Amino acid sequence: MGVPSFYRWLTNKYPKVVEKAIEQKGDCLDTSMPNPNGMEFDNLYLDMNGIIHPCFHPDVDHPAFTPPITFEEVFSNIFAYIDRLFGIVRPRKLLYMAIDGVAPRAKMNQQRSRRFKSARDNEIAEAEEERLRRQFELEGKQVLLKKESEISDSNIVTPGTKFMFELSKALQSYISSRMTSDGAWKDLKVILSDANVPGEGEHKIMSFVRQQRSLPDYDPNTRHVLYGLDADLLMLALATHEIHFSILREDVQIIQDKQPVCQLAIETSLSGALSSTSIKPSGWLKNVNAVTKSAFLFRRPFEFLHIWILREYLELDMKIQDPPENLKIDFERIIDDFIFMCSFAGNDFLPHMPTLEIHEGSIDLLMTVYKKEFKKFGGYLVDMNMVSEKRAAYVKLSRVERFIHLVGTYEEKIFKKRSEIRDRRLKRIIAEHEASKEEENEFYNSQFEEDGSVIFDGKAPSSDQTELQILENTKELKEKLKDHLKKKCDTSKNGDFGADKIKLGTIGWKQRYYKEKFSVESPSDVEAKRKEIVQKYTEGLVWVILYYFSGVPSWTWFYPYHYGPFASDLKGLGQVRVAFQRGVPFKPFDQLLGVLPPRSAHALPEAYAKLMVDEESNIIEFYPPDLEVDMDGKQYLWQGICKLPFIEEGRLLAETRRLEKELLDEDAKRNSVKVDYLFLRSTNISEEKILSLSARPNEHVRLDSVSDGIGGSIRLCRKDVGNVNTEVQSKDCLLCVSYELPATGIQVPRVLSGVKFPLKTILETDINETRLWHEYQRNVPVQRLQIHGTSGTSSSSGGTSSHWSTIATYEGGCSSSISSNSSSQVLHRDAGTGWAGRGRASFSHSIGQSSQASELHHFNELKIRETNQVYRPYERAQLVDQSGIGHNQVYVHYGRGQLANGAAGSSRNWSADQTNSASLPGSLQSEADHYNLGRGRWFQGSNYNGMGTWRQSSSNSSFQVQGRGRSAPQRENRSHW
Repeated sequence: MGVPSFYRWLTNKYPKVVEKAIEQKGDCLDTSMPNPNGMEFDNLYLDMNGIIHPCFHPDVDHPAFTPPITFEEVFSNIFAYIDRLFGIVRPRKLLYMAIDGVAPRAKMNQQRSRRFKSARDNEIAEAEEERLRRQFELEGKQVLLKKESEISDSNIVTPGTKFMFELSKALQSYISSRMTSDGAWKDLKVILSDANVPGEGEHKIMSFVRQQRSLPDYDPNTRHVLYGLDADLLMLALATHEIHFSILREDVQIIQDKQPVCQLAIETSLSGALSSTSIKPSGWLKNVNAVTKSAFLFRRPFEFLHIWILREYLELDMKIQDPPENLKIDFERIIDDFIFMCSFAGNDFLPHMPTLEIHEGSIDLLMTVYKKEFKKFGGYLVDMNMVSEKRAAYVKLSRVERFIHLVGTYEEKIFKKRSEIRDRRLKRIIAEHEASKEEENEFYNSQFEEDGSVIFDGKAPSSDQTELQILENTKELKEKLKDHLKKKCDTSKNGDFGADKIKLGTIGWKQRYYKEKFSVESPSDVEAKRKEIVQKYTEGLVWVILYYFSGVPSWTWFYPYHYGPFASDLKGLGQVRVAFQRGVPFKPFDQLLGVLPPRSAHALPEAYAKLMVDEESNIIEFYPPDLEVDMDGKQYLWQGICKLPFIEEGRLLAETRRLEKELLDEDAKRNSVKVDYLFLRSTNISEEKILSLSARPNEHVRLDSVSDGIGGSIRLCRKDVGNVNTEVQSKDCLLCVSYELPATGIQVPRVLSGVKFPLKTILETDINETRLWHEYQRNVPVQRLQIHGTSGTSSSSGGTSSHWSTIATYEGGCSSSISSNSSSQVLHRDAGTGWAGRGRASFSHSIGQSSQASELHHFNELKIRETNQVYRPYERAQLVDQSGIGHNQVYVHYGRGQLANGAAGSSRNWSADQTNSASLPGSLQSEADHYNLGRGRWFQGSNYNGMGTWRQSSSNSSFQVQGRGRSAPQRENRSHW
């Protein structure tokens, strides 16, 4: 599950949960040496789909990089990625690799929608590429021919495909190689749960953790690290109630916006042409074919998110001031309630409520209502100690109903503000579109003669262009394709300003919602439909919380609508009775039929593929040729809701059971259901177990968590796996055995006895007062801040200091207390901590002492205060003087933490108006100087890249600028934070 915006919200609100991962670079690292991060980790878990996808279609924008076009190249990237993660974490006991297997039906509907969208986007992209190729041909620009790629369809990253089958075999050989040749791997136990083992990767990992910690001899101080990209990993980690748990992932603050899915296959096609050429260019293109395929893996730093620090934040931020009488506050149950509440804000199994959007502060709203109204709705929402009870007694549905109704009382305000913002954005988009249209018309007219003929530049098309020119033409085509697809994904760029049939916040919005989304109109029909939705949505809430805490409650249940209810419509939730039929997971080929579009039918055996494309197929209506996407109220294509027919399980399985008997041997293996592989050395389990494996190869042998280091049962594999022994051949040999989890009790939703808590580092002052999104005027909150500074002088009279200050209004949330000084040290994540989002800032007036700019050469300190807190800037920022006095403008770009200052013009005063100003310390070498933040761009007519230094021309003092971001003068007279 990936909750949109959740990770960003969390790390902005609680910035100290994140710690930059220290990584040693080099080709021959000795990972058996102590961990450079200052702590040793026992177990490393890899959610492999978070590795497979970046290695399958890396979004690298480097002229010399060529993405993979074969299975082997993808596998090589995956191995390099795992090596890198292993070098950061250096697990000492266990490595667990989990690939997504067949998912529950509740998740398959989302997978189906995503894959149909991907197929549509690829079709659009291919058509655009062909158009561009024809255009280049007319212009006489030769480009490289396309080359077929094994991985042109990203939908093959689905259980049951040949790609996933071959990946499993490749990983088995990789594990064998590392355990044989790398000393740091030698004493590890390595589990591989491939795509033939049912379940999502992260949930297979969590089932393992839950089962191990329920064993009587489990060590509660085991240190876990889980790598993955999905935001719900945080929820799953919290749900274990393990203290020593960390999430490892790439630093999301520097990951660029995701490219449209429609670019992926075409980029592979063009890059395939580039990688197959024999051209040997010179200059910057010299190494186009020599760039290491895994080089992109080292582009982004990693960071740890420590669960024990998140718990500290939540313990302070979720304090209940007025609990019901005779109720004991139990922080572990508050953690469980927090997990449950967040499911209202979005997940992969239920459509989100129209009421709640994370980027609009929905989780802040849920937390605020929970703390403020805890007594009113009756106490804890869930009791996971009762998870084995029937009739969903572990979810207090009557309390949940009261709670969500209290949330629903904010709907009108939320929708009203959302509508106002949309209206303002629409006006701006229309104005920009009209201006852009005029520019395009001028350009178009300049390209044609009066009679309509095209104006050429006098260069005749050449059939004998150099290889270097061809290569550069191909890269130009690729860039134009990317630009077009980005524009295509934003409907406003194409003059489509989007319909809004519901008009949330205006009279009659609820009636319009049910009419448009559920096709019911009369009051009685609306009420009947509402009750149906409440029943199914409540089942979904219970299903999700069970899935997080105890595994799949039902493989067959799913929410049967494309849209969710309003918070105010969840009436009668307390009377809903929930009971699940567990069922069994689909087989891999059944899931492929359930999630793939006809365009990806090639991933299935021919007989199965016909069910998707043959007009005589009994289930052909499951695969509509025209994809219906609801774009009502949406600006970007990826936001649209796919209205696909839901798969009818009985009809689909009736077709596949007949075909299953006719499968070839290899296809039958791809369609089989397996258990995990465990790789270990024979010396790492007791001699008694080794003798039992040899004597009874077809029977399960139980492992002991104390003597063997892991609980569960094993038996010898029937056939060779990845060139590993499947029988005991010596006292010290590498074995691969089938592994199954121990049959133990249910999850224990509390901290285990004997755990050693880390020293607490989060204070009350680290918790900032929450301002709800609907309470302030624009998209970000307005703060009235006082900005103070001290400065040193370089006058002949000696070193003295002056103080200055100014009042500013600021729109944007803020977090974390930390002061800034003249040091160039990056205090936190290459960024510092502070602003929790984007906003605008303007100076209302200035106060304090004014000094001559020529006397001041550097900052000693800059503080931005609200009451007693000191803040560091965060996120992208640009501060622009709003006086509009010609050259008197001052740009201060904060980027992600460190301070930069510059002024374009003769005056260096920080001016609020013509008469009232306070000097901003600092001056420039010349009027043309601009200041830059790290990897970002600071420009006023030009681009500047790299590090920047603020230097006073009349002294040797300087201020080193560090950070990342992009800044540009705005069209309007305003500043962006």
